[in-house]
Amino acid sequence: MVDIFHDTESAAKKLGTLSPRTLEKWRLTGEGPVFRKFGKRVLYAESDLQAWAEAQRRTSTSNV
Repeated sequence: MVDIFHDTESAAKKLGTLSPRTLEKWRLTGEGPVFRKFGKRVLYAESDLQAWAEAQRRTSTSNV
């Protein structure tokens, strides 16, 4: 399977209403989805975005 890669702006849109700046911050704190660096370019694999989104599933606001 060939993965599709997204830049920060496209990845933010793919995840919903996230701001690209949120993804930039999460890269520094390690909170967001896995990313790759190709030279200076930061790219997100679509499969990693989907896996990260799936890992965020909750059944209650008290679930951490």
